[in-house]
Amino acid sequence: MKQWIRLSLTAKVLIGMVAGLAIGLVMRQFTGSTFVEHYLVNGVFNVVGQIFLTALKMIVVPLVFTSIVCGACSLKDVTVLGRLGGKTVVFYLLTTCIAISLAMGLALLVGPGEGANLESASSFAASTAPSITEVIIGMFPSNPIEAMASGNTLQIIVFALLFGIAIAAAGKPAEPIVKLFVALNEVMMKLVTLIMNLAPYGVMGLMAKLFYSIDLGAIGNLIQYFLVVLGALALQLFITYCGLLKVTTGLSPRIFLKKIQDAFMFAFTTASSNATIPVTLEAVTRRMGVSNKVASFTVPLGSTINMDGTAIMQGAATVFIAQAFGIDLSMGDYLMVIVTATLASIGTAGVPGVGLVMLAMVLQQVGLPLEGIALIMGVDRLLDMVRTAVNITGDSVVTCIVAKSEGEMDQQIFNDMEAGESDENIDFHHIGEQQAQRA
Repeated sequence: MKQWIRLSLTAKVLIGMVAGLAIGLVMRQFTGSTFVEHYLVNGVFNVVGQIFLTALKMIVVPLVFTSIVCGACSLKDVTVLGRLGGKTVVFYLLTTCIAISLAMGLALLVGPGEGANLESASSFAASTAPSITEVIIGMFPSNPIEAMASGNTLQIIVFALLFGIAIAAAGKPAEPIVKLFVALNEVMMKLVTLIMNLAPYGVMGLMAKLFYSIDLGAIGNLIQYFLVVLGALALQLFITYCGLLKVTTGLSPRIFLKKIQDAFMFAFTTASSNATIPVTLEAVTRRMGVSNKVASFTVPLGSTINMDGTAIMQGAATVFIAQAFGIDLSMGDYLMVIVTATLASIGTAGVPGVGLVMLAMVLQQVGLPLEGIALIMGVDRLLDMVRTAVNITGDSVVTCIVAKSEGEMDQQIFNDMEAGESDENIDFHHIGEQQAQRA
């Protein structure tokens, strides 16, 4: 028991996945048994798995609402910094759109879920896709409380954005509300952590039920999904980010990648954009020559609204799950996924595991079965580390682009390969305290 407690969540989820897979394969040998089917497959394992899925759905609305309101409140800096804030938000949303489109395009090209034959593993009724016009009009709620009660994600996001901007515009009288939502957001993060502790058991239950009835070829599909996400992340890093940096600023992508490597590895090991903020700030200011005026705004904002790695996972996973369950999505559905995931990235907190909550939201928006999440959870924690590293790289690229356009960057420092190297023992905790004071 003590050894189990000491294990990381990644290890526990992997163990749960393998255990569920093994249990499912063993139960297949007793196909037709009343005890196995009614008491194990549709009893114990179904209950455990469904409780986990229900818990994920339970926190979607409060998590999205509180985190987006908090993120929108920080946009008051746009009025203070003028063009700086506008450019930052535009570039973050642009790279997120590119990221999810890239992931979905690659997934459609490779087809990682094709042939998995999971139709029998879940009851699913396809819903008629609304037109683009209906989607746009339907984004604005006539009754925000009803939107929350029914789980209409797009309406919740739009209302949360407008509500957060209104709080920021209200200024000093609204400060108690800002503090309230910051506190609520912290509580929601703790709740996410608590629910993620159920993940190993939920995954085991869902995997046991799935592998009792699915085609074993699905394991090969999971490997393909893993490679598709890694490929999309690599394309986003080396093509989108490096291409944008070179085209918009003329700066060397090679030098940039060299100077961001410490923050990249820190993000990889922690799997948390928020935890990496002090290291990212250090990289872009001391090593790349960006002024603190720009970096102190763009980097923390990026940790809130720039979740390209998560968007890539959501895009690839949506296509994978749709293919695995034999569900045809229309062009309108894919466009809805792009819009939903892009807007959802604003509310995706930079902590490990929260991306799966947002994936549940995206799947619900296009009517895909949440049981598919169980298939990807086993490898998601591994991909989460890479996603986070890509996220903070995007934050740094946009920071350099905005700083260069505003004349707030010392290019000599950027080109100096030795700049910042002398500071071997950086007190990241102290930097974090300074950043908190600035916020």
